[in-house]
Formats: sequence, structure tokens, C-alpha cells
Amino acid sequence: MMKPKSGIAAIQPYQGGKPIEEVERELGISDIIKLASNENPLGPAPLAVEAIRENAGNVHLYPDGNAYYLKQDLADHLRVEPENLILGNGSNEVLQIIGETYISPGDEVVYSDQAFVVYMLVSRICGASSVTTPLRNQTHDLEAMVSRITDRTRVVFIANPNNPTGTMVTTQQVERFMSSIPDDVLVVFDEAYYEYVERDDYPQALQYVHEGRNVLVTRTFSKIYGLAGLRIGYGIAPVPIISMMNRVRQPFNANMLAQVAARASLKDTEHVQRSRSVNAEGKIYLYEQFGRLGLEYVPSDTNFILVHVPNEGQAFADALLQQGVIVRPMAGYKFPQSVRITIGTEKENERLVHAMTQVLERGVSA
Repeated sequence: MMKPKSGIAAIQPYQGGKPIEEVERELGISDIIKLASNENPLGPAPLAVEAIRENAGNVHLYPDGNAYYLKQDLADHLRVEPENLILGNGSNEVLQIIGETYISPGDEVVYSDQAFVVYMLVSRICGASSVTTPLRNQTHDLEAMVSRITDRTRVVFIANPNNPTGTMVTTQQVERFMSSIPDDVLVVFDEAYYEYVERDDYPQALQYVHEGRNVLVTRTFSKIYGLAGLRIGYGIAPVPIISMMNRVRQPFNANMLAQVAARASLKDTEHVQRSRSVNAEGKIYLYEQFGRLGLEYVPSDTNFILVHVPNEGQAFADALLQQGVIVRPMAGYKFPQSVRITIGTEKENERLVHAMTQVLERGVSA
């Protein structure tokens, strides 16, 4: 049998939140709600659905490999140039292209210990050493991250806000951090939840792109825009960085329907605003209910909340699953007594709270 390259056998395949169809097959139940994968509970923008319908008859054709029109729209939306943009099969693929372009065996990659698991996957696939730092107050410790940078460091990954804690680093913290970064280190700000942040002290990382710094910002249409199933994300960076990455990017990696849906989503500002409002209202309600139930949680700047439960998170999630509610246990992120819960619609949130109340009253064996 063929041997994989060094380090690949040690990687555990990424496990996403359970899809509704799998739970229906396993448990034989219906009317399931999924609050595990941070999807938009309102679904895709109506304008995106309309665009998909209008273009469905063209899927026998290859998409525009350079995504010309989507890049034009994004450039206008972000106030950058189209040459500053790279498209991906979700922002996950952009993270992988970063690794394939800039990380070599023997290099070092710095990121927080309890941050998005893909940073670890990219590092190992590329044969680099992962240099991790613990969170401080459930948030990236940027000072600690700076202290771990060496002459072997190639990339620093910062999820802002962070998954799975939902916390963010501030403008002031990022400014101090960036003032200490060597010129030959690429800093990646992973901003998948950018559109949900409401705080005034959220850093605008794009300013470093405008300054020509070695900074790349990743964003996605999977979250607030509701296009997770179409897999479309993007990166923004100075032209020389994007130019090198495009040499690695696979042709036609952004499919046709994803491109037209993304363009339409950018125009559907009403859907984005409604999604923000539903999320903000749901967050307040869930904070109150978690407090009533005596559960500790991490205040979030995203569309999900990390909740600490009295026993193993997996057992708690399994008990909720029996009631048709899917949440995400967080042992894989070294939060063994926690679950990550996506903020849903009013009806979904109420059903979640009812199910959690039932589970807590009955007790769950670890």
C-alpha cells in the first residue's frame, strides 16, 4: 500500500456538524433543527435564490475561472482592486492555498491552541511545525503569539472573531501586535464572522492590505449570506501575495452558481440587516435563558455561543439529539464540558431552551 507523506497519517479527518439527513437516518426522527454549524437560520438571500434559478440551466458550462464579475462587485463592496482578491471553495480553501503557496516543510506556523482546527490541518499537510499559544480569557493572546515568532515563522493565523469561543481581539491589541511583526511573516486575519460584529473597537484589518503589509484577510459567503452549501469564500491581500497564490489555485474552483449567488447576496442588504437583527435578538434571549438555567457561557461577537454544561459536552449533545436538536460538542477544541450552539430563529431558540431544560432536569450521565 502507498505510504502517505510524513505527518498525514496522524491527521484526524475534519468532522463537521452532523447533517440533518444523517440524524434522521440514525434516529428515525423528523422535525430536526440544526444549531451546530453556524449557518444562517434565515437561509440564503432571496435575491441569491432568484439568481440561482435564473442560471441553473447553464451548469453544463464551465464557470469563469477568474470570477471577473464577482471580483468587480467585491472590489466595489470592499473598496479594493480586483487584483487584491482571490476566490475559494469556501474560505477554507483560501487557507489551504496560503499553506501551499507560503508554507514549506520545517517552517513554523503560529496560532492559538483553541482556534479553528483548519490552521492545524494546513500546517501538518505542509509539513510545518505548529506553534500554539493558550487563549487568555477565552481570547487570542496576541502578546504571547508575538513572543513565539522566530526566524522560522512563515504564517500567523488569527481568527477574529474566534471559532469556537466567539471572542474578538480589539483595534488597540491588533495595532500593538502588528507593530511587532517581522516583515517576512504573513499574518492571516480569518474574518468569517465579520458581518456579525457590532462593536466599535473591532479592528479593520483591510487597512494593512491598503498599506501593502504582509496581511491577508479571509471572509466568506457561508455565514451571514447563507451560502454555506455553495462553498464560496475569498481572500484579500496585496497584489504580490495574491499573484503567487493564483499560481497554486485550482482552475474553476469557484463554481458558476456560487458566483452568481454571491453577487446577488452582496446586493441583498435587507437580508443581511435582517440576519443581523435576528441574531442580536436571539443572542439576548439565549443569554437570559442560559443564565436562568444556571449555565455559564462565553459572550459572543458571532452567530454562535460557547456554553459550558455540567457534564461531558458529547453526552449533553447526544441527549439533545434525542429530542431532535443538533448542537456541536467541543471536546475536539479542548472544551470537553462545552457545546457550541448556533443562534437560530425565535422558534428554534425556544425549542432549544425547552430541550435543554428537559435534559438538565433529567440529568445526563457522562
